[in-house]
Amino acid sequence: QVQLVESGGGSVQAGGSLRLSCAASGYTYSNYCMAWFRQAPGKEREGVAHIGGGSPYYADSVKGRFTISRDNAKNTLYLHMDNLKPEDSAMYYCAADTRRWIYCSREDYNYWGRGTQVTVSS
Repeated sequence: QVQLVESGGGSVQAGGSLRLSCAASGYTYSNYCMAWFRQAPGKEREGVAHIGGGSPYYADSVKGRFTISRDNAKNTLYLHMDNLKPEDSAMYYCAADTRRWIYCSREDYNYWGRGTQVTVSS
C-alpha cells in the first residue's frame, strides 16, 4: 500500500514557476513508476509526465517547461513547472504504479494522491 501526499500548489501569474512535491510512504521498494496528472474543471484527466527506469515522458503541452524528478532517499517525486500558462490551471495529482518500472503506462496507475491545486492567472 502506497500513500501519496502532494504539496506545493498555489496561485501564480503567467510566466511564473512552481514546484510540486509528492511524498510517498508505505512501500519498501523505490523502483516503480510515478507520474503527475492534472484535471481542470469540465476536462478529462491528462497525464502530464511520468518517470521510471527509462526516459521520462512529458505531454506535448508541457514539454520544455516542466521537469519531473524523484529523490528516492526522500521518497519524494517532484514536478518543476516553469513559464506557467493559464491553461496549466488544474488540480494536479501524483500517482504511483508499483507493477511497472522500466516501461511506465501513460494512464494505468494503482495508487493516487488527493491532489494539489495550481491556478495561473493571466
